[in-house]
Amino acid sequence: MTSSKNVVPEARAALDKFKMEAASEVGVNLKNGYNGDLTSREAGSIGGQMVKEMIKKYEESMK
Repeated sequence: MTSSKNVVPEARAALDKFKMEAASEVGVNLKNGYNGDLTSREAGSIGGQMVKEMIKKYEESMK
């Protein structure tokens, strides 16, 4: 079982900003609040973009 609570509550705003930036990069119109009208493909593309960016940042930090 997982929890949707952040380990660091102050990170919520940064995560939301990151999500909005990722949505913009893949062309998905994400709004604040409820986004239940997104298709699985749209939601997946946002998550995929976020993971891609996190991997990129991690790889850059290893150099």
